[in-house]
This record gives sequence, C-alpha cells and structure tokens, in this order.
Amino acid sequence: MIAILLGVAARTAGALPARYGRGIAYSSRTVLQAAIVASGFDISLRTIFRTGLSTLPICLGTIAVALACAIFVGRLLRLEIKLRQLVGFGTAICGVSAIAAVSLVTEPAEEDIALAVATIFCYNIVAVLTFPMLGHALGLSQAQFGVWAGTAINDTSSVVAAGFSYGHEAGVRATIVKLTRATLILPTVAAIAALQLRARREACNPIPWARIVPWFILWFLVAALVNTIGLVPAAWHDAITVIAGFLISTALAAIGLQTTLSRILSAGARPLALGFILWAAVAVSSLVFQHVAGL
Repeated sequence: MIAILLGVAARTAGALPARYGRGIAYSSRTVLQAAIVASGFDISLRTIFRTGLSTLPICLGTIAVALACAIFVGRLLRLEIKLRQLVGFGTAICGVSAIAAVSLVTEPAEEDIALAVATIFCYNIVAVLTFPMLGHALGLSQAQFGVWAGTAINDTSSVVAAGFSYGHEAGVRATIVKLTRATLILPTVAAIAALQLRARREACNPIPWARIVPWFILWFLVAALVNTIGLVPAAWHDAITVIAGFLISTALAAIGLQTTLSRILSAGARPLALGFILWAAVAVSSLVFQHVAGL
C-alpha cells in the first residue's frame, strides 16, 4: 500500500519522462505476475485447492450480485449497454483484465473502454486505502480479510496490495481467492460469445483465447506443485517471501506512477456512480456470503 502511495506522490509531484513509460508498464503488469508466481513456491497445492474450492461459492455469488446490479443500476443511470457490461464484468471478475477480455468479444467503442478502465482504476485505489482500515474496524481475521479482499476488490494488484498490508496470511489467501476469480474470465467470455452468436444468428469473429487466458495462473500452480513435492528446501522459504515482497512493492510503485487525478476523474459522474454502487454491493455481499458460509 505504501508503495502505491509513494508512486502516486511521485507522479503528482511532476510529469515523468516519456522514456520511462514502457518500464513502468512492464513493472505494473509483468513484474506483478512474476511476484505472484514466486509466491507460489511458498504455497502448497493442497492449500490452493482447499481455499479455492471453499471460496468459489462466494466468488460466484459476488459475481452474480455485480452483474445484476450492473444491469439494473446501469439502466437507471442511462448508460450504454456496452459500458454497463464493461464496468459490470470489471467489478465482478478481474478489473482491467476482464474489461480487456470482454472488449475483444463485444467490440465496444474505445471511449467506453477508457471510461470503464478509469472507473475500475478509481475504486482500486480507494479499496487499497480503505479496506485494511475497514477490516480492522470490523474485527476481521487474517483469513476473513483475505477472502473479502479477494472477492470484493477489482484488480489483482489492488487485491495483493490490500491483502499483504493486512498481513502475510491475508495476502496469501487474498491472492488465491483472486486467482480463482480470474479463471472465471474464460467461461464468461465464452458465454458472451455464445449469446452474441445466438442474437446475431451469424458467425462471430474468432475469440483470441491466447490473449484472454491468464497464463501466469498456470505458472503459479506449477510453482506450488514444485513446492508441494518437496523440491523447494524449507530454508529457502524466507528468502522467497522477501523476493516476492520486493517484486510486489516494485509493481505497486509502478501502478502508483501510472495514476493521475485526471485519469480517475475522466470517467465522469455516471460511470463513477455505477462503479461505486457495484463496488459497495460486492463488498457487502461478500461479507454476507462469508457469514452464511461460516468462514
């Protein structure tokens, strides 16, 4: 969380030279994915599958809440259907990654994509700053907060930032839950494509699955498998935690360096209002579903 704030402060203090742009973009995405893969060497597959399966109903429940609210609230706010879809799926599943994947199928206007990304980005920053404080105020345990962050925060980077700022256990659990959510991009995109095919009664453009599949999740599972079968010595685990933490901090600082107030405000009042209502609905429903499930 501190890394993001430092990045935002540095960006606010002055414009960065254009030559830094590619490095910052690389750090905010690829380095973050590398950090998640590295953390897999410190986790067992049993933990991943146990956590993923036990929290899958909560993930599905919050996704249903987000998509239902996107339909009804979006209509009340008189937003275009494709913009409602982008904000809805971005909030429900995987933030900007979900927006990018869905846009490959629905082919919205560039303006709608930009508005949806700005909306999601706004509440990512808000979540990183407020969720740890709210978690302590609500008395959530490390495990409970990890599930809450993993199901109720949009982008993977923000989930990781909020989770690990609450505690190492919360960060690990939040990451696993978030990656479980991210895998749902695939059936979601397939369902949207099928609905479009039925509505148009004609062949749709081929879906670029190679660009949609979150491949780093596969490598995260491979890293966990390597650890599970005992190829990672116990003495290495502390060093792995330090390396993963360094990579995470680097990625979050880069995300902060990409943040400007104008980017957040560019979404406009109505998309921001939709994003806030969806974000609040998912956050509350996640806690309710956890309580019902006895987690």
